[in-house]
Amino acid sequence: MKRKQYTRRDNYIALSILPVYYLVLNYLLFGPIYLQRLDIFLLATLSVIIIWTPIYFLHGVPALYFRRRYPAIRQTWMRLSLALIAHILMSSITFYAFFYGYDWVNFPGYSFQPERLQRALIIGIAGNILVNIVHESVYTFELWSQTLSETEKFKRANLQSQLEGLKQQINPHFLFNSLNSLSSLIDEDPERAEQFIDELASVYRYLLQTNTNELTTLATELEFIQSYYHLQRTRYGTGLCLQINVDNAYLNTLLPPLTLQLLVENAIKHNVVATDQPLHIFIETSASGYLPESDPSLSVRNNLQRRPTRVLSNGIGLVNITTKYQLLAQGGVKIEDSNDQFVVTLPLLTGQPAFEA
Repeated sequence: MKRKQYTRRDNYIALSILPVYYLVLNYLLFGPIYLQRLDIFLLATLSVIIIWTPIYFLHGVPALYFRRRYPAIRQTWMRLSLALIAHILMSSITFYAFFYGYDWVNFPGYSFQPERLQRALIIGIAGNILVNIVHESVYTFELWSQTLSETEKFKRANLQSQLEGLKQQINPHFLFNSLNSLSSLIDEDPERAEQFIDELASVYRYLLQTNTNELTTLATELEFIQSYYHLQRTRYGTGLCLQINVDNAYLNTLLPPLTLQLLVENAIKHNVVATDQPLHIFIETSASGYLPESDPSLSVRNNLQRRPTRVLSNGIGLVNITTKYQLLAQGGVKIEDSNDQFVVTLPLLTGQPAFEA
């Protein structure tokens, strides 16, 4: 999930607090004379506005760094503590520069008083604590809201994907084709018919078991796709070929359930599958993804031999897969559609989803 490091509310807070800073800082510098003489009030106010404003917004640099370095809700205290230390240090240096700098340039109406500097440092620490708590509270609330929203989107996408996968399997065409294949096998080869029933049961069992899972292992997906492929192979014969080249080191990596089924189904649906025009589908792993510093990747590719009549499709399968990976903040899904092959490459997750704060 992409985090908003600096929000519009941060700017609103900064702009509302700045006038208070101007007045308080000048009063600490000059004392009552700041409010008693108009010339000093105008000159001192203008000076502080010019100097303090960019310094104040410069405080956002360490704040943004710590938000990027420690972005999760559970890291709030670490983020707040480090930002507070940096801001107190920056403010203290700025106060020293103002008090000694005004004395050095003989600023009109100013006289250096150590007790005022000490008071300014104490008020500065208190002010930084208050402002950091306000900024952090707003950021944490927005982060929590965004996390909640993205989690709900992920759940909806997951349910939609499960529903689509289930529909692909239990729609009348699939049932008709499966039962028709089974009917033929019962007479021709009872042993194969029994194996076909076992594989069909495995497909439905997996669909029911993954209803509540957001992620599954690659090994589990591959076991399922073998059962699914067996059913399709029984129907298409040598017109359909599936080759799996997966490194055993990645069998425990994670991906959304039904991902492979959706991609294999997509290949079969949109291409000619015939003995004289076999459809070759390859499932392969790679040690590195297509993005720098990314997790291992999985690619599903097939030769292109588009059906002469366009197949009606809403593209929901690829959309669901893409949406899930976007919500998981894993770099997205790469889709390549060339003249001779169609390739979908996606990351294999090696840890927990990014939206889990």
